[in-house]
Amino acid sequence: MKEVIVYTDGACSGNPGPGGWAALLRYKDTEREIFGAERETTNQRMEMQAAVKALKLLKEPCLVRLHSDSAYLINAFQQGWLDRWQKNGWKTAKKSPVENQDLWQELLKLSRRHRITWVKVKGHRDNEGNNRCDYLAKQAITSLYTD
Repeated sequence: MKEVIVYTDGACSGNPGPGGWAALLRYKDTEREIFGAERETTNQRMEMQAAVKALKLLKEPCLVRLHSDSAYLINAFQQGWLDRWQKNGWKTAKKSPVENQDLWQELLKLSRRHRITWVKVKGHRDNEGNNRCDYLAKQAITSLYTD
């Protein structure tokens, strides 16, 4: 299997509000940046959307190290939240509906295709990949106002 390193980030101007997402994919000596924006969204959705878009870009099953500063995204996989939500009919421990089910279900589907290691990074620190994605996500929001 090919080994791909992925960095992702999401940003929102207001929450909810205009939002952007970005991903940086590295395979051997090749890098690819992707990004996009939505006019009305949340920061959580943008964090998740970045991961979805990056994983969808992979044309075949891969070994993926996906880096994110989103505890929401990483913990859902690392701490078994998704398993519990599914067993509880997509309800949280407080019996309320899980937010962003559409994106969680997409991420589950993609995580079955790839072997993903979910890596939590500190945002806005010294992680070059995360910093680049943060910049691109914010630029994507700016593009909403110039189109």
